[in-house]
Amino acid sequence: MNDTAAVLAAASSTRRRTLIAGCGAHAVHDGLTDVIYVLLPIWQAQFALSYAQIGLLRGAYSGMMAVFQLMASRAAKRWGRVPMLVGGTALAGMAYLLVGQASGLAMLLLALLLGGLGASTQHPLASSMISDAYEDGGGIKQALSQYNFSGDIGKTLIPGLVGLLLTVISWRASATLLGLLGLAAAGLLWWLIPTQVSESDATKKTKPHSGAGSVIGLRALILTGTLDSAVRMGFLTFLPFLLQAKGAGTAGIGLALTLLFIGGAFGKLLCGYLGARIGMMRTVWLTETSTALLIIAAVYLPLAGLMVMLPVLGLVLNGTSSVLYGAVPDLAGAGKREQAFAVFYTGTIGGGALAPVVFGGVGDALGVPVAMMVLAGVLMVTLPLAWVVQRGMVEE
Repeated sequence: MNDTAAVLAAASSTRRRTLIAGCGAHAVHDGLTDVIYVLLPIWQAQFALSYAQIGLLRGAYSGMMAVFQLMASRAAKRWGRVPMLVGGTALAGMAYLLVGQASGLAMLLLALLLGGLGASTQHPLASSMISDAYEDGGGIKQALSQYNFSGDIGKTLIPGLVGLLLTVISWRASATLLGLLGLAAAGLLWWLIPTQVSESDATKKTKPHSGAGSVIGLRALILTGTLDSAVRMGFLTFLPFLLQAKGAGTAGIGLALTLLFIGGAFGKLLCGYLGARIGMMRTVWLTETSTALLIIAAVYLPLAGLMVMLPVLGLVLNGTSSVLYGAVPDLAGAGKREQAFAVFYTGTIGGGALAPVVFGGVGDALGVPVAMMVLAGVLMVTLPLAWVVQRGMVEE
């Protein structure tokens, strides 16, 4: 009896440590990814960058993360999850140490490329690590929901804290502190993750999925997710400059992003429940139309009105993604759900990486307000795509 209790206690401890490690990795990595938005206006002033160059810097980080995340899981099978996840986190930290020493665009670009390479390990490895830990004892969905929410916590806290830090220390010192945070997180992950979790899941038996899936529906879903992510990243790139034009300072920009990300965190939870109640298509139509209208309103509202509106905008801006992600299993064919998730996630991150470059060019040519209007127009394309997705789900 005592032996059984000891085994159960050990298993519970392993699951708990794995979840804490995965959530911590998600929070730190997402925070390091999104704090770039606070630094962009400072870099523009420091190095006299155009909007296209600003977009290139933002896209470099996300682009590397998108390209290499599919390879990260393969590499983990050879070298192990823990070394890859810890190494990636340490690399992201070292990238910010390099940012703190940057003397121009080339060095900034190199540092952000390295940061994106390190960040590519987090999503595929941490999420699969948590899934494996909770597979036998149950509760995978609950654990993954906590993991997903922790990313938004990181997006909220780290950019907000850096925005406040920038009022008392230089951006280079702030970047150095971010680098030390990444290195400290890597050390904690190495200590916290149980040894057995690092083993490859290649030998685990996979239960076959039923259903043939819908290729057309899945393609429409991936395109919808890509466009949604592109608009989200484009808006986040322009928001600091829009706020700056309305009179916001560095601390105000940090606060604005915090408000936006708080709304986004709750949007993931709310829109997931909403999608289950009224259906994927109606939810997407509601959130995307609301997002487009609020983006247009953001251009014309005064600073105080924009700040008040940002949590609501964050809710609908970020909420769509959880609904789309939840539709992937319904559209994937038998035994292809893992691959479908990988392609969907790569498409959304890839769209987010390209968007700042494309819309940055629009901003240079026509100005930020017009670029915002274009972003709102792109969202309207997702409405007929959501209808195609819904048809695929019904036919499947």
